Amino acid sequence: MNTSETLADLVAAEDVLLFVNAAITATGQREFRSDAVGQQLSLDFLHAYVRVNYRRVYASSLALDINDHNAARIALGLLETAGEASAEERRTEGRLIAARLALLPPQRVYRLFGEVRRAGINNRRTRAIMRDWLAARPDLGHDAVKYRGGVKTAARHIHLRCPEGAGPLAEVGAFLFRPGRLPRYEHRLLDAWRRAHYEQGAVAELPFTVAEGFAARHGMKREVFLKRAAPRMTRLERLRTHSVTQRPEIDLTAMPLTRLALYVLSLPFEQRAARRTELTGALRTAARRAAGGHAGSWGRVHAVLDDSFSSSGSGQKRRRPLAVALAGHHLLEALAAPGAYRGLWTSGRGDALLVRPWGPTPLGMRVLDALEPGPGGAAPDRLVIVSDGWDNAPAGLAGEVLRVWRKRLDPGRRTAVVHVNPVYDADGFDVRRLAAGVPTAGIRDAEDLPALVEIARFAEGRTGAAELHAYLDRRVALFLGEKETVS
Repeated sequence: MNTSETLADLVAAEDVLLFVNAAITATGQREFRSDAVGQQLSLDFLHAYVRVNYRRVYASSLALDINDHNAARIALGLLETAGEASAEERRTEGRLIAARLALLPPQRVYRLFGEVRRAGINNRRTRAIMRDWLAARPDLGHDAVKYRGGVKTAARHIHLRCPEGAGPLAEVGAFLFRPGRLPRYEHRLLDAWRRAHYEQGAVAELPFTVAEGFAARHGMKREVFLKRAAPRMTRLERLRTHSVTQRPEIDLTAMPLTRLALYVLSLPFEQRAARRTELTGALRTAARRAAGGHAGSWGRVHAVLDDSFSSSGSGQKRRRPLAVALAGHHLLEALAAPGAYRGLWTSGRGDALLVRPWGPTPLGMRVLDALEPGPGGAAPDRLVIVSDGWDNAPAGLAGEVLRVWRKRLDPGRRTAVVHVNPVYDADGFDVRRLAAGVPTAGIRDAEDLPALVEIARFAEGRTGAAELHAYLDRRVALFLGEKETVS
């Protein structure tokens, strides 16, 4: 009896970790070794399986560092199957959904609202969540211009009252449902949109994505338009148009670490070398910011970083795995004690700034090198492996090295080993693992690495469902508590 219960707990813990890894890494897009259809089918199964069998965990995942794609899918799944939950579960789920929506990009939330309407989910709780989110938007007029279809769909679904007459909500209602009725708008962006139909000067006042369409309609030169629109561009819009404008008006030090790594990898080698001081300084600044209070606390850290050809990713996730490795390299340097970090690339390169996807994946050889004692003859306190797990030169060597190391050379676990994997394996419904005894966690952004190391310890098989549920409950309480403090 006890044995069966223990086995059931372990299976439950493994199922939960399987889903968390998928929710962190998978986006339903093509990966290097699997197409988009396979990714989507695999995710569909996992979401349905976990929602039906572990609904509490499914909802609690909203409090973890999962990606936006899966956060929106979880919210939709919970709203669509509200009848399967108890009243207490619905209350908790509603708070989690509202808290998570406040963190999602607005375009993602409006897309979710469109799916809610198409699915015919129109209960009171859903309408309240949508209404509260819209009411919390800092400028609904701005949203009406930039996300017009999304705002219109949401307003119709919740029967948003947009009275005629004066006032911001009245103007938004007229803009969405009675266009051309008002001769002018008091709201600056709404009126700029009206004037942009016939006045070229008003185009630059609009959000960039809206202004692009009007600029094309007026036949404006791309360079002239970008120069005028620059003050109102977001950071990502500046990055996307950087190659066109050739104006490096980007504050690299303010960029998130993984996004900065993607930008660095998009530059030709000549530019990376010429801007070495600037780019390396920005990466280290972003890494220190991401490390926060953990900076310098990890002791001696050795890392194996995958820059094999498969780290090139896919057309939809170009160079994403390599960017996670590059960002992780700098973050681990910040987390390690001063001068106690050693990073080893699978290609053997020693210059992190000039890495590129190339060659096979000799993880086993690099793991052997990483386990070598550092200065003073001391083994590393932590070994972190950032790779998609396709150890192929020779195949399986990394897992065997780690098995022998743990069993024969380090049974006391003086060196903590963790594998973080940025690529979801659709066929295995999980991220690919190196060895059974090596904790593995999915990763999307290198900034989440400290939190993922904590999750990965549950994958070692020495803790069961009770400890995992306690961890999830703490994350949920912290997540909801922070949101209540902010509001």
